[in-house]
Amino acid sequence: MSLFIKNNSFYYVPKGIAKFILLFISRIKALMPLNLTRINKKYLFDLLDSHLIHYASPITLTYAWSFGSLAGICLVIQMISGIFLAMHYTPHVDLAFNSIEYIMRDVKNGWLIRYIHANGASMFFIVVYAHIGRGLYYGSYMAPRELLWCSGVFLLLLMMGTAFTGYVLPWGQMSFWGATVITNMVTAIPVVGKHIVQWLWGGYTVSNPTLNRFFSIHFVLPFLIAGLTLIHLALLHKVGSNSPIGSDTGIDDISFYPYFASKDVFAFSCFLVFFAVFVFYFPNTLNHPDNYIPADPLETPAHVVPEWYFLPFYAILRSIPHKAGGIIAMGGAILVLLFIPYINTSDIRNTTYRLIFKFCF
Repeated sequence: MSLFIKNNSFYYVPKGIAKFILLFISRIKALMPLNLTRINKKYLFDLLDSHLIHYASPITLTYAWSFGSLAGICLVIQMISGIFLAMHYTPHVDLAFNSIEYIMRDVKNGWLIRYIHANGASMFFIVVYAHIGRGLYYGSYMAPRELLWCSGVFLLLLMMGTAFTGYVLPWGQMSFWGATVITNMVTAIPVVGKHIVQWLWGGYTVSNPTLNRFFSIHFVLPFLIAGLTLIHLALLHKVGSNSPIGSDTGIDDISFYPYFASKDVFAFSCFLVFFAVFVFYFPNTLNHPDNYIPADPLETPAHVVPEWYFLPFYAILRSIPHKAGGIIAMGGAILVLLFIPYINTSDIRNTTYRLIFKFCF
């Protein structure tokens, strides 16, 4: 028997139970903040500590640096909501549109999951475009962060592929004709273009095999994005975050937790309110109304346009009469981001100190 004292009273408990209680208390104490040094002797905890708690960050970081963590949260939201939608979606030309209506009308809270996913794509692009804009303004593409920047550009390309394939799945008018127009661009490739398009379609027109393939690609790509995101984070933590003043000395670095963790939590709260306003009050504002009409191969919409986040690139495509020239210009507008770290000639990172560039920006 062992003796325990509680509230000035004495208790006798069996030795085995006493041993278990003492072991449990010691384990709980080991998780307390004052025992972080002891926790860090464990490899997993050491990894989390060095990358989330004591990760060195410049003290001058502003809320503009919260867009990176918000992009990660958006990815998680899209993946979770997408998995739930996939449980009820049917990738068949005769059933796809009706399965979306089934999710909206008959699945419990299906309307919420669908609106979260549909508007979440727009929120994702808003956050990522802001993240890219911040990187361009503060020179985050400059040495030693060239690989970090390029990995982010590849993430953007994968995002665009995921968004395009997802836009086809509701199988409305814009879904069908958007898929037809965009996949037809491949025919601009000399000699093999038509064969590649037929391979993409699984036939001679956009049909059931096309929808099946797009659904499979749309389901797989987010996991590739998640994997590349880990590489992106590893490259970030190797060279450290860029400072607004362009300094990499590390003299003014502080730990990520609790200072920037609390800033990210506040930024996420503001983002959540903004996101919720669209989901609950304006769920269809960012979507095209023609996509609520079932796909009809015999009736072309008056204006075939992509989602708003692709409009700048679509405008480049349409502004050049020559088909191949428009495609090259559109692709170049995205791929030029890959070359920015290597064609940059300025030694000054922050656009605030580059007056001409600031005016153009």
